[in-house]
Amino acid sequence: MGEGILLSESGGVDFMIHGVCSYELFGQTVWITTTHVCVLIVFLIIIGFCIAANRAVKHATEVPGAFQNVVELIVEMLDKMVSGVMGPQAVRFRNYIGTIFIFILFSNISGLLGLRPPTADYGVTLALGVITFTLIHFNKFKYKKVSGVLKGLCEPWPIWAPINIISDLAVPISLSLRLFANVLSGTAIMALIYALLSKVAIIWPAALHVYFDLFSGAIQTYVFCMLTMTYVTDACDTGE
Repeated sequence: MGEGILLSESGGVDFMIHGVCSYELFGQTVWITTTHVCVLIVFLIIIGFCIAANRAVKHATEVPGAFQNVVELIVEMLDKMVSGVMGPQAVRFRNYIGTIFIFILFSNISGLLGLRPPTADYGVTLALGVITFTLIHFNKFKYKKVSGVLKGLCEPWPIWAPINIISDLAVPISLSLRLFANVLSGTAIMALIYALLSKVAIIWPAALHVYFDLFSGAIQTYVFCMLTMTYVTDACDTGE
């Protein structure tokens, strides 16, 4: 994690989001923050990888090279993960699950490149949670219809309806907060290490980066996608 992003110029601990530049839009000041910059970099990396993967697949050889093997392995692992949880529904949602999996994973491990992980910004994780929440309820109304949704809210007794409504509304909050808190905690710890132990923070922090950015980042990516698949599968289940 680069000191230019995580630490202030005075050497104090600083893992907050900062404005990079601003512009006027309809009389309002709009800021471009470090999160926007890091998200853009992550997008460019993913787009570059996708372009390279597309070229590798189009020019696939009978004896695949190393990069082609990596691409095929990623696709097979994602397909297997989605199919194992969602069953027959996997074909319809594997593109979405694969997309958020790759984005969240690259965002979480971007600390290895000296960036402040975009998922350490609640504005990013909340947006992901709201998108998943929308997908869940779109399919719930599509498959269970309004009557089925209302019936589900009143189970096991109608008096439970307010609690069930709160439980549904809590889904995007719980999804986003879980991802945000875990990534931010790793970001804060690494910022403290670089700020307070800057004179001796040489080489050995790499082991902590492997844990907080790679290992923990991969786990949180898997948890977010697993919960998303579980919620969507339940929404599509009509009980027939």
